[in-house]
Amino acid sequence: MMRWLAGLLAALGLAFAAPATAYWEYGHGVVARIALDNVRPETRAEIRRLMAQDELLQTPTCRIASIEDAAYWPDCIKRLGDRYAYAFSWHYQNVNICEPFDLSGPCKDGNCVAAQIERNARLLADRELPTRARVEALAFLLHFVGDLHQPMHAGDKGDLGGNRVDAHYGHIKGTNLHAIWDGYLAERAISTPPGGAEGLLSGYHAEEIAAMAGGNVVDWSREMWAVARDHAYPSLLDRDPCAGDVEEAATLSEEDVDRLIPVARESVVKGGLRLARLLDEAIVEGKAPPFRRF
Repeated sequence: MMRWLAGLLAALGLAFAAPATAYWEYGHGVVARIALDNVRPETRAEIRRLMAQDELLQTPTCRIASIEDAAYWPDCIKRLGDRYAYAFSWHYQNVNICEPFDLSGPCKDGNCVAAQIERNARLLADRELPTRARVEALAFLLHFVGDLHQPMHAGDKGDLGGNRVDAHYGHIKGTNLHAIWDGYLAERAISTPPGGAEGLLSGYHAEEIAAMAGGNVVDWSREMWAVARDHAYPSLLDRDPCAGDVEEAATLSEEDVDRLIPVARESVVKGGLRLARLLDEAIVEGKAPPFRRF
């Protein structure tokens, strides 16, 4: 009901509808759905076979009944505390937008989202592994590609991905830059007609879709880092975001949101198409990025 209401409000042009489920569910689910709709039939069949064995994960409070559930699973298991605490830093990479792009520090020892995308693609591609390991790798891969394509997971100013940047989203007071991109803006962008996985893709030609699926995890990291630098932070400022910290909570206006919706929508589409390519390569071709030190 809440998701339907959010879509209706967007369709009517009402500003600043609150997020129904926010990026950590809705955004991840749409990225994964775009991927599932665009993989090869044999890839889709293997994904469903793996998801059907989610009981092997032994996480009864975080079950996988759909591709959306699988994409949300790595966030769901955070509530299990110490059991998966080692994975907390895998969801993001705080690359400073005010310095030259460099993953070597944020990705030291593989503890960043880019490294974990490649690692889990390798695990998924390895059919010699126990099924449980591949089910877990599938869920992590679905989720982490979505995380990377939320720009505040890819670039920041030493402020925990914008969590320390106080902001207002229209009449919604007391939020922050990260929450805006994770929830309020994501919900508005994805649900704006034509919304959902099919609607988001409808605005692109086949040649554009093929081009957006290209590149590697470093290319995607740099691209999303640039979105944080060129769009996310400047949306709250009337100056260079690296000229100093925001002293007071700024307000994202309706005009700002209108400018950012296409940026956010394109990021979701790119995430879904790139995820589809990784899934096809890992599952059908047994191919994945080689190990690297960033």
